[in-house]
Amino acid sequence: MDIFRIIFAIVATLIFVGINFYIYRRFLAKINFLKKYIKLIKWLFVLFVFCELLYFITLRSGIMNNTLFLIFSSFIGISFMLFCIAIVYDIFHIPLNKMPFDKSRRLMLKTLLDVTMLILAFSYMVKGFFNGFKKPIINKVDIKIKGLKKELNIVQISDVHIGKSLGKEFLENIVNDINILNADIVVITGDLVDLHVDKIGDKLDALKDIKSRFGVYFVSGNHEYFHGVEAICSFLESLHVKVLTNENVVINNQINLAGITDLMGRRLGILKPDLKKALLHVETDLPTVLLAHQPKITKELKDENIDLILSGHTHAGQIFPFGLLVLLDQPYLSGLYQHSKKTQIFVSSGAGYWGPPIRILAPSEIVFIRLYPSL
Repeated sequence: MDIFRIIFAIVATLIFVGINFYIYRRFLAKINFLKKYIKLIKWLFVLFVFCELLYFITLRSGIMNNTLFLIFSSFIGISFMLFCIAIVYDIFHIPLNKMPFDKSRRLMLKTLLDVTMLILAFSYMVKGFFNGFKKPIINKVDIKIKGLKKELNIVQISDVHIGKSLGKEFLENIVNDINILNADIVVITGDLVDLHVDKIGDKLDALKDIKSRFGVYFVSGNHEYFHGVEAICSFLESLHVKVLTNENVVINNQINLAGITDLMGRRLGILKPDLKKALLHVETDLPTVLLAHQPKITKELKDENIDLILSGHTHAGQIFPFGLLVLLDQPYLSGLYQHSKKTQIFVSSGAGYWGPPIRILAPSEIVFIRLYPSL
């Protein structure tokens, strides 16, 4: 394990120690009718912290078996969700403590608050897991492109995260859904896989069955870098997926399709992103669509002639309100945005999930994009 992984595991565990301590002290320990179970609850949270530590330590190594990986990652999601509820509980306690009521009425209101927050916590978690295990929706988006000669259909998938939790069957179902959409091209905007090539096996074989008039195209995401990005890219080429490594191609004399490697490449010194190279020799009389995993590639744009960027990475926050933290790092969260007078960007919320199998107000999606000429 390298020093970066050790630091990540330590920092992440410390954060979740604090989160679980806050949940215990500021929420569950204050609920009167749970006090007789308080020792059990305390040890339950000690177990949570231990499991979360194991999760972060083994996250990149892949040594944990699939069942434990799913359970321990679920603990991460449960802790985050209970933390959000605990904050709301604390906020509601402020006016409750200031109300000029007698002790009996105050106790009645506190009991009502306790029950309400527990019901909210339970509903929040059940809904999250239910959404996490649902199949991706088909999100249809119409985008006007200046200079486009005729309509073009693009199907985008992003952040599938095939690995410990999501496997062969999940990808096969996605491909089945793609194949009914009559795609001109299919694009995969990174984080397709969370495994080293020698552990992928037949999990990605369904990619060979994608029906697309002008091909399937891929750009790397940050997670490919964690598992050997160069080997993964070579493997995808063997499955008839065209990997765009800072390069571009012309699609049916309709658009330039450019692809840039992920920003993680700069940190690791492998397949570094190069926007200038990705746009080199594009056909100037055709619109340009850029595939870039992270929306914050827009921060590096100057006067490049890019009409549309297709991105992912954010998962739309995955578990509300985590999206508020995502926006501290990324300029866009989910959906279609007008970045500049020339350039639009569409950010997919992703088809799979990372970590806990939970989604709240961030549905997983396969995106059907209809590009049509701007009048």
